[in-house]
Amino acid sequence: MKQYLAYLALRLGVGAVGLLPASWARSLGCFGGQIWHRFASGRRAMAERHMARVLAKDADAVAAGKEVMVSYGRYWAEALWARARKVPEMMERTTVIGLDHLTAARDAGNGVIFALPHLGNWEAAAPIAVKEGMPVVAVAENLANTRITDWFTSMRGEFGIEIVLATGSTEVMRNLEGAIGENKAIALLSDRDLKGRGVEVEFFGEVTTMPPGPATLAVRTGAPLHPVGCYFDGPGYRIVIHDRIPVPNGDSRTEIVQAMTQTLATKLEQIINEAPEQWHLVQPNWPSDREVA
Repeated sequence: MKQYLAYLALRLGVGAVGLLPASWARSLGCFGGQIWHRFASGRRAMAERHMARVLAKDADAVAAGKEVMVSYGRYWAEALWARARKVPEMMERTTVIGLDHLTAARDAGNGVIFALPHLGNWEAAAPIAVKEGMPVVAVAENLANTRITDWFTSMRGEFGIEIVLATGSTEVMRNLEGAIGENKAIALLSDRDLKGRGVEVEFFGEVTTMPPGPATLAVRTGAPLHPVGCYFDGPGYRIVIHDRIPVPNGDSRTEIVQAMTQTLATKLEQIINEAPEQWHLVQPNWPSDREVA
């Protein structure tokens, strides 16, 4: 019963937000982010820690942390507002840099892997790939509330995103490899290692781990791995598709994946530095964060 009530409340809330004009939804999200910043002391402190790493030492990490949470509020409002029928409106406000990387991968016929940080509205990039003839596949958490999971999966399907549920690493990798074999675009959020058992890298001057999935998938399938930044740009979006991560020489796949993941981490730093206040990471991401969280 509790799961059904939670599902019903979410459906009603999303339905209400979906009726608003886009500008109203954005404003509501930003306002919600301000309220969240005021009362969520733990998330606020973590946002400030991350901004202190990213920004220059003389920058105001406290003010930047607030911007992060306001920006995150906008993301969630837009995610709840988005519908298939609203895709044309979104695309009118979207500019894309590096589209030739996408079309080259499509024409090569071997799929493509996009590695993204939790930046701006990363879901706004999916309609671009779909328009260019490459369906998008993403991995999502398999929630305990199956009603919400099924509904979320259905909504993202209408939006142009095919969801693979994270039911187990072997099964997920097999599904993603199959999607690449069908010349699809794989979108993977790559700046946070949920289980803390990934590849060790240096990221913003401190050692942490990152998920090995993007590099592993590229090595196993031969599909190109491209870092992507998705930024808020006024009322619209700016999508930047960067050059592919090269596959280095190495004595083993483990060494190759480690080297590629470090290269990816360095590139994600550059992408985030373009708009640090849009980097919506308010959870522990380095070992030292977990010690104080």
